[in-house]
Amino acid sequence: MKAVYITEHGGTEVLTYGDLPDPEPGPNDVKVRVRACALNRLDVYTRQGARGTRIRFKGPHVLGGDVSADVVEVGSEVSRVSVGERVVVNPRITCNQCRECLSGEEELCVRAGMLGSSISGGYAEYVSVPAVNVEPIPDSLSYVQAASLPTVFLPCWTILVRRAQLKAWETLLIPSASSGVGTAGIQVAKNVIGANVITTTSSEEKAQKARELGADEVINYTTEDISERVKEITGGHGVNVVLDHVGEDFYPAAIRSLAMGGRYGICGVTSGYRADLQMGLMFLRYHTIFGVFMGRKEDLRQIVEFAGRGVINGVIHETFPLEDAAKAHEAMEATNFFGKLVLTVD
Repeated sequence: MKAVYITEHGGTEVLTYGDLPDPEPGPNDVKVRVRACALNRLDVYTRQGARGTRIRFKGPHVLGGDVSADVVEVGSEVSRVSVGERVVVNPRITCNQCRECLSGEEELCVRAGMLGSSISGGYAEYVSVPAVNVEPIPDSLSYVQAASLPTVFLPCWTILVRRAQLKAWETLLIPSASSGVGTAGIQVAKNVIGANVITTTSSEEKAQKARELGADEVINYTTEDISERVKEITGGHGVNVVLDHVGEDFYPAAIRSLAMGGRYGICGVTSGYRADLQMGLMFLRYHTIFGVFMGRKEDLRQIVEFAGRGVINGVIHETFPLEDAAKAHEAMEATNFFGKLVLTVD
């Protein structure tokens, strides 16, 4: 099969387009023909070997976790999906045997890994994944749209719907409206829950796109003080929920913006890991701060349901053919995009 793989960590020059053997599915796996694979920051970090993603190479490694595909082969023990079905892959691979997995809290699996990071992924014509990790997609959902969903919508869903339980009468603050998580969070909060949404970005062009997605207020963080603007917008009350995928640079302004009883969900730290936690403020204002990595398989089923009905959509900035994966990585590192970058596999 054709694939883009790495045999060492480094810059985009280590991404090699060539031939690899087709994967062989196990008894509980399915082999799928990849149609689209969305890029995520984790792909860049894994290519670089940064942020705890270094690989002990025993051969070529294929990046890519967010895969949409056609099922072409099923293992001998598989009964929930059939050859020919259109599917999207949940990239969070869990053991399905530990106490947490068996109790339905598979996001807490201590032996979990990620497709494309801990095992070879979807920058290829074919990939083999556990059958429990594929979710059928409706005909109304394109392959590119489906591939844009998992890694950005799953943490948003987990934070906003399940953990913070954002209400329709509450206000959400989310940074970086132009990112995949930003575009997903705006839509889940506005289109699924009906909450008030404040977001941030760096230009009027991106601000207008954020408003078109459903953001009620957009703060330009290059010219405005985030916490002061939030105070003005909310009449001094603050926001009920923060969805933070940025980390260190955003935290000081965001925590000052959190209302009494506010909930602060963290699903990314692209700007840095460390923040100054004011424990006194936390208990005096009844704040809850928690972290989320991905979500549950049932979350993805619900996300696909809403996407199939057009309630939420992956925002696609640009698609690239598989052989141009290096160009896609360069575009991601340049950060001059709004939404998702997606590889297509013909």
